[in-house]
Amino acid sequence: MARDIHIAKPPLETKRAPLPAAIGADGAFDGYASLFGVRDACGDIVERGAFAASLRRRGAASVKMLWQHRAEEPIGVWTEIAEDARGLKVRGRLDLSVVRAREALSLIRAGALDGLSIGFRTLRAASDAETGARRLLEIDLIEISIVTFPALPQARIAVSPALAAPPRHAAAQLAQKLANMRMQFATRRFEATLQRLAAE
Repeated sequence: MARDIHIAKPPLETKRAPLPAAIGADGAFDGYASLFGVRDACGDIVERGAFAASLRRRGAASVKMLWQHRAEEPIGVWTEIAEDARGLKVRGRLDLSVVRAREALSLIRAGALDGLSIGFRTLRAASDAETGARRLLEIDLIEISIVTFPALPQARIAVSPALAAPPRHAAAQLAQKLANMRMQFATRRFEATLQRLAAE
């Protein structure tokens, strides 16, 4: 039996969730930042309508596009965010004047980076004692990030073969290697942070 829980001062949460998406040469892409009715690795299920009130209050322009949930690293803008029958459908554009956004585009083309993840506060949830799942009924959507590790296997950005073509010259190859090295460093830092939080 589910029990409805109202949270007075909700903490900021992040969640990787299913989203097929494709990215263009100019950094524009569509996708899904969340799917309804799908249980994730954290044991949460986002219910249809969970984002509706937040989207009415904020609109797409107020939801930040971040790199790996880092508030200090915005890398583009969300131009459209809306619920449909499937989930939270998004349209965004990387700002290619930002170095990190260019690196993200390169890594997406290389197949090294392919996830989306939401950062949110839970305003209302239902706890299911039988399954242990938490059903998210109302979410305050803060940001949507491009991430390395989505919580679900299907949380990926699908890249067209044309965009995945290898670089044509040495400078582009060097830039891609540098982006990969920075990505590896970010991954190690993320893992170290998780270990530190677990030890506290």
